[in-house]
Amino acid sequence: MKKIILFLFLFVCLTGINAQELNCNISVSSQEIEGTNKQVFTTLQKSLNELMNNRRWTDMYYAVNEKIECNINITVKEQPTEDSYKAEIQVQARRPVYGTSYSTTIFNFKDQNFNFTYKEFDPIEFNENSFESNLSAVMAFYAYIIIGLDADSFSLLGGTPYFQKAENIVNMAQSSSEIGWKAFESKKNRYEIVNSIMDERLKKLREFFYQYHRLGLDEMSKNPANARARIAQSIIVLEEVNRNKPYSLALQMFFDAKDDEIINIFSEGLDKEKTDIYNLLVELNPTKATQYEALKK
Repeated sequence: MKKIILFLFLFVCLTGINAQELNCNISVSSQEIEGTNKQVFTTLQKSLNELMNNRRWTDMYYAVNEKIECNINITVKEQPTEDSYKAEIQVQARRPVYGTSYSTTIFNFKDQNFNFTYKEFDPIEFNENSFESNLSAVMAFYAYIIIGLDADSFSLLGGTPYFQKAENIVNMAQSSSEIGWKAFESKKNRYEIVNSIMDERLKKLREFFYQYHRLGLDEMSKNPANARARIAQSIIVLEEVNRNKPYSLALQMFFDAKDDEIINIFSEGLDKEKTDIYNLLVELNPTKATQYEALKK
């Protein structure tokens, strides 16, 4: 019996089963405010890293090498009272591309409405069934968005359960006075993130997100020309997505994560491929037209 227990223990240790989902690097910058106790931000940073990396956010089993790589940079802008802060939060996540050492960005978002209260050494805990702290709720929201996008990139609509958890946080936040959670408050807030992702009119964007990663990027190491052609063929669906809901946040988030990558992919393509992709990108994301000029060279 002792040998069996020892074997199971070693198996868990070596395979990383039961490992948490995220490998998240959180940094807290307070350079823009003066005359405060800077140690509180060091303590906050440590506590947030523990929350994001030590908690199991799902019932899925992740090996150590399957953890989702992400960065969260919090920039504190103001300190209205001793324990309250106004900040911005930049969230980025990526996942590996099969057969390569390359990691592709799946999420890149700046949230400019992140206010929170925190007293040094206070525990930061998240409760799925109640809205107790804006600080932990925002962290949990982005944890589920990251996990959902990662799952969507590996399986068709695989992120739905995690987007629903993020949506539940948004719903609980409606009765709070915190900003960033409510409809019509902003066209680029946490409400709009999950509402846009879950909008049935934009379902084909999520389907394309899977095709782009699994049938495109993950095949690049085997046959770059075929993988590029698949992306070119499937990306046309974004025109329909944009007609269904013009300039949606979900579509903007896709481009914010993928602009540079798409340009790099098609820089080696056929002239017709590059022209078609250039015209499509300029139509869907005109603010980046200058950046897309690289495809015409």
